[in-house]
Amino acid sequence: MDHKTFVSSVPANVLADLSRTEDAAGLRHLALHLGLILALGLYVASGAPFWWLAVVPLGIAICFLFTLQHETTHKTPFATPWLNEWVGRLAGLPILQPFEWFRYFHLSHHRHTNDPLRDPELIAGAKPETWTSYVMHVSGLPFWWAMTRRILSNAAGADPGAHSPERARRRLAREARWMLLAYILAAISLLFTPLLFWVWMLPCLLGQPFLRLYLLAEHGRCAFVANMLQNTRTTYTNRLVRFLTWNMPYHVEHHTLPQVPFHKLPELHDRMQGWHLVTSDGYIAFTRDYAASMQFRDQAAHE
Repeated sequence: MDHKTFVSSVPANVLADLSRTEDAAGLRHLALHLGLILALGLYVASGAPFWWLAVVPLGIAICFLFTLQHETTHKTPFATPWLNEWVGRLAGLPILQPFEWFRYFHLSHHRHTNDPLRDPELIAGAKPETWTSYVMHVSGLPFWWAMTRRILSNAAGADPGAHSPERARRRLAREARWMLLAYILAAISLLFTPLLFWVWMLPCLLGQPFLRLYLLAEHGRCAFVANMLQNTRTTYTNRLVRFLTWNMPYHVEHHTLPQVPFHKLPELHDRMQGWHLVTSDGYIAFTRDYAASMQFRDQAAHE
């Protein structure tokens, strides 16, 4: 069985209902996510007792704005088009990820999921196979470096890459230049106060590894085939993780029907019972299995 068979089995009226977007659900979730970031940021900034314990959770909450930006590339969190556009742009600003560029990159990933020759995530080397590459990948440093280069390249009006059309070059350059201006202003602010270092820069450096570990579970160790039921993983987890990730642990569901908004994915998950071929019982379990497979591969390479 494959994902196309599943999609064809869903009645048209059910599919239409699952695919219907709305503003209310997205705005509620956005308010809670931003509220969490604001509360943690204020706690750190205030220097309250044990403020330093909030730095990593703050970084996680900021870095997982990635999952919100990811959703806006599909135009599904909100029914109002400009909300998807501007929330996507603003979500990318604190994580150094240009929204316009990422939309092309990510939609190419959906078209060529887990195709070693065409999936941009695989071409970019996103799935580490050795302990050295794993540690470097999870550190998040390659991501920060890649996004810094991408912003500078786009701002210079350079070739946007194979996944972005030439006609988008001017738009990508304009976006990158506005982002650079924001970062320059942030850097200047450090001359007067270290506030942004404590509530943004340091938290993001510490929170990024959690996002890298999460993202590995989406397709890591999945088959290099076109069937979304085999090349993508759904991970069973708790409500807090599902909240931070905008329900993206339901990843088989998302890749099978990417037009379904985040708040309808639990319903789609229930409908897909019996169709899942690749799942994991939590991110700790996935990380343990991934690490064990690397250890096995390292041993095999030395025999």
